[in-house]
Amino acid sequence: MQSSNPEPESYTTPARAKRKPLSLEQKGTSTISVHGGEARTKPSDAITDSIVCASTYTFEDSQSIIDFIENDEKREEYGRYGNPNEKVVESKLAALDGGEHSIVYSSGMAAIVGLFMAKLNAGDEIVFFDQCYHRSREFCYKHLSRYGVVTHQVPTGDFDAMQAAITDRTRLLVSESPTNPQLTCVDLEQFVALGKENEVETLIDATLATPYNIKPLDFGVDYVLHSATKYLGGHNDLLAGCLTGSEEKLADVRKLRGIMGGVNSPHNLYLLQRGLKTFELRMQRHNYHLLLLMANSRSVHKVSHKQSYLLFQALV
Repeated sequence: MQSSNPEPESYTTPARAKRKPLSLEQKGTSTISVHGGEARTKPSDAITDSIVCASTYTFEDSQSIIDFIENDEKREEYGRYGNPNEKVVESKLAALDGGEHSIVYSSGMAAIVGLFMAKLNAGDEIVFFDQCYHRSREFCYKHLSRYGVVTHQVPTGDFDAMQAAITDRTRLLVSESPTNPQLTCVDLEQFVALGKENEVETLIDATLATPYNIKPLDFGVDYVLHSATKYLGGHNDLLAGCLTGSEEKLADVRKLRGIMGGVNSPHNLYLLQRGLKTFELRMQRHNYHLLLLMANSRSVHKVSHKQSYLLFQALV
């Protein structure tokens, strides 16, 4: 019996219009958190990146070693100078911060110490807002002072006092936004303008804001610091820190990290990469709960319901 619905003699699938891949600027935070820095096709066709536990890497032959040394070939050599897991995480963090280059460290303190040690010399001066994390300030006034670096602390948000503390030996202005633990937000436009006016580089520790809420590089800040131990990792199971900025400005910082050895472990880097995949979802929930608290708490006197709503619209 012949079918009442015969198959067509031929069928051609309509050609799909070729679409250009989205640029980094077009990708959302969630897409970058999940896919940023990762190769589309991974070894063994796995969805996730493998944990590479290697202290030393092999070369195919002697000529490969010569090419690596003479041509500055970008590849792994020794674990203190880099790791495949590290490259993925650094690329992902740079994309989230809207920066060109990131360097991952064993902790947030290792990251800020690495920057100071690379950028400051005997006789140089640094100016802090006084609500910055006390260990960051302690490293400067107690330890950098032994090497001839002078540290000034001024009231947080007092840009006149910061201007007055700047001299021709000032090399770096440092703040957090929000500060830890007072949660004071700093006017980044004014902070950057002060740095540029005096030709002094600027550093913002944006750990408590995260790239979800603020991207200091968009304001013109030179360096952004995160303790990835907090919201970036997100699960209280790792220590990590990172610096983001231009590749040129961070070149000497990376080189010094290879000497000082403040690198992270492959297992920690894997945990950080995994934690980042839910970064946007977690931050949305954090912001939502904060705004609910602000809207319903009788102890919050300075924020009206209208202001809470507007903040809610901006953050969520």
